[in-house]
Amino acid sequence: MSSFGINVFDFGAVGDGIHDDTAAIQAAINYAAERGCGRVLFPYTKGGYRIASPAIEEYEGKPLRAQLMIPPGRSNIMLEGEAPPQLLNSYIVIKPEWLKLGRKPTRFVKYLDKPLGANNVRIFSDWEAPEERDGTKRPYSIIAAPEGDMLKGKFSAIKFTMANLDIRVPMNTDKMYPTQGGANLQNVSRVEIVDCQFSLSENVGDTILGKELQLNPTHAAGLILSGDQNDNNVVRNVAVQGFRYGIVAGEHVVADYLYIHNCEEGITFHDSSHLSDINHIVAQHNTVIISTTDIDLFGMPKGPCNVRIGTVNFEAGIGHEPKISALKYGVKDTDGRLHGELKYHAAWGDPEFPTICTDSFRTERF
Repeated sequence: MSSFGINVFDFGAVGDGIHDDTAAIQAAINYAAERGCGRVLFPYTKGGYRIASPAIEEYEGKPLRAQLMIPPGRSNIMLEGEAPPQLLNSYIVIKPEWLKLGRKPTRFVKYLDKPLGANNVRIFSDWEAPEERDGTKRPYSIIAAPEGDMLKGKFSAIKFTMANLDIRVPMNTDKMYPTQGGANLQNVSRVEIVDCQFSLSENVGDTILGKELQLNPTHAAGLILSGDQNDNNVVRNVAVQGFRYGIVAGEHVVADYLYIHNCEEGITFHDSSHLSDINHIVAQHNTVIISTTDIDLFGMPKGPCNVRIGTVNFEAGIGHEPKISALKYGVKDTDGRLHGELKYHAAWGDPEFPTICTDSFRTERF
């Protein structure tokens, strides 16, 4: 252990992108949990930390479905990388006509001969999760806390923090959609996510191979925040890209500068009886930017959603690949559960911001 934190190297992690670091990282997390508090440190490595072990379906009879587990209990655990990541250095597909103008083609895995996010502290999975097509069931994720018995959110863990980490899930290029999510924190009652991103191991498209991201029949989510009756969710400078659901949120969320790219539903709320407040969202090429859940997503019941969003700066993505990322709705609230407001701005292109919502949620062009 270092003088101020728990170094994953001390538990056997290699960080070369080749060795399976799952057990070493889990050992460091378990050590922090046993102490009751701890900052688990991930030094920067060029190869990143490979998570190759299959997901654990259950822990002590409770659903988990994650490769790494946040242990149940009252511990205060933080996972932290050495430096904030460069956000979203995977790209949309470059159109063939742009190649004639001298723009470089987008290729899978490598950009300028370096792995995606090579200058970030990366934790990446190369285990392909089974396809869970029932959205009410628990999704597969790289890291999660097991279901618990505390309050409506079924919390098992009290406090969890992530900072300065680039979390990458695998995308099978034969399917062109991920079957696994990044972090499922619905069973953690207090969450802080700072300077992190959750995205794919591949670009969302490849000009040369002629492939692009497809509609996802599974319910993979980049980041799932705490369930109902939580009391502290802080999210700052966080990016998601390429998931069916970018961020799944509930109440007591306070967020600033969220990057939401190439998601079918960028930020979706299941219940926000207590006000959630987002200062600024940068949304590029999403089918829907803000939505409410149509089902009891991941077992979290639908409820009223009181949400204030300061500003949304968006690009519609219409006429660009991936085609599924063309904007259909800025806001989609088919049940009329949203109460609040947002202002939107399009710097260029189509400024329209189509909505399905009632007068109780006000949208205004900035």
